[in-house]
Amino acid sequence: MDTFEAIESRRSIKLYDADHEMTDVEIDKLLSLAMLSPTAFNIQNTRFLIVRDPAIRQEIREASWDQEQVTDASLLIVLCADLKAWDKDPARYWEKAPQDIQELLVPTIGDYYADKDDVQRDEAMRSCGIAAQTLMLTAKAMGYDSCPMDGFDFEKVGEIVNLPEDHIISMFVVIGKGIQDAWERPGQLPMDEVCIQNSF
Repeated sequence: MDTFEAIESRRSIKLYDADHEMTDVEIDKLLSLAMLSPTAFNIQNTRFLIVRDPAIRQEIREASWDQEQVTDASLLIVLCADLKAWDKDPARYWEKAPQDIQELLVPTIGDYYADKDDVQRDEAMRSCGIAAQTLMLTAKAMGYDSCPMDGFDFEKVGEIVNLPEDHIISMFVVIGKGIQDAWERPGQLPMDEVCIQNSF
């Protein structure tokens, strides 16, 4: 499936074949491509928490208003970000770059994020959003359906998965074999309302 078709055919699917299992090869391919999603300063702050334990998934479902896709989809990925990735040996993010680039960018990372909690959180959400879209388009290209989710108790899910204090949950992405087609697109705004030229 080409990129255009994946974008046009990707829909948020809620009902999944609970018996379908993705292979390890498929999961590794999906995650390896999602890991290529861009992040500012290449800090790679996104963390993909793949929840496979049925008991933990049931707990998360209970914290997600009993939405069945949490347990029935082949994969439940809790998209998180390390808020302090920028400060954890940042030289490693640029170790293969030319020396002059390393000397320029590595100190800039600290200058950009240090003591700026809002900037760190905004960066986390941006990174996870980009990664989520990569996951969903890759899944569609592989013949799978997906759904992004924010309908859950973030604090409770953090407790269930033992979220580190310096991490934040952005959303879930569930992936699997859908068993019900999506509705027709309920309403798409016109391009001239959404796409603005030069200024408002």
